[in-house]
Amino acid sequence: MLTEPRAGRLAAWGNALLAGLVSPDDAVLAIVGEDAVHRVEGLPGESGQVGLTLALGRLRTLGVTGLRVALPAPGHPLGLSGPPEFNARALEAEEAVVCYGAALGLVPDVYEAGPEGVQDEVVWHVLPVREAPPADVPSLGEAERELAEALREATEVLTRLDVAGSGPVAEAAVDAYRARAERGREVLAPGYPSRAVRVLELAQRVGTLIVVATESGHGGAVSSSEMSARREALRPVERTARRAQVAAYNSVVEERERGVR
Repeated sequence: MLTEPRAGRLAAWGNALLAGLVSPDDAVLAIVGEDAVHRVEGLPGESGQVGLTLALGRLRTLGVTGLRVALPAPGHPLGLSGPPEFNARALEAEEAVVCYGAALGLVPDVYEAGPEGVQDEVVWHVLPVREAPPADVPSLGEAERELAEALREATEVLTRLDVAGSGPVAEAAVDAYRARAERGREVLAPGYPSRAVRVLELAQRVGTLIVVATESGHGGAVSSSEMSARREALRPVERTARRAQVAAYNSVVEERERGVR
């Protein structure tokens, strides 16, 4: 969770485009980011791969009015609703976009591009999905409360174990990671509520803290029981942070479903 998922960029800026808040060129530029190119394959009515601009326009004509994010992990089909083929592809990619208004979903394949493989090319595969509520996605309010509680609990355990990743040095590393990640990047896209931005920022910060704690070595946790406790402390916090990310990205569609907008 150190970097913004491609599914998050596609959903956020796709939602802004569908709402008429950004131009197609601006949306595509934000979605592609530092990748070489994004193309879409399997779109109804198209025999081959097409560009993002055409694909987003075609999705609108097919009835799509919003885009949701799924960030599944083994044993946790977060944001998915089936069928099994789509879920399996999404789990392999660890991310997907699910359309609202049409029974379609998009799963990315990423390929190295360029003479030295310095950039990535992304192909989004369009597949049928089941029209059903997405699995295990909390409301923004629930996500914010759960994330704050999970962060407190994990910090207490890591501090008690004297694990690198729980003190001022880790906080400085988190800030450095975030500064690099945020250069030239806007959190979410126009049209999202301020609470969604706040929740996503906190979820990404927690994700960064998990990476720092994981990559910082054993720290003071030298026994196998302490290492096991460390892993157990991080596992639920990582799950909660992913749920919060999905809640933030999906908040525009959720508000529309509730008639807020």
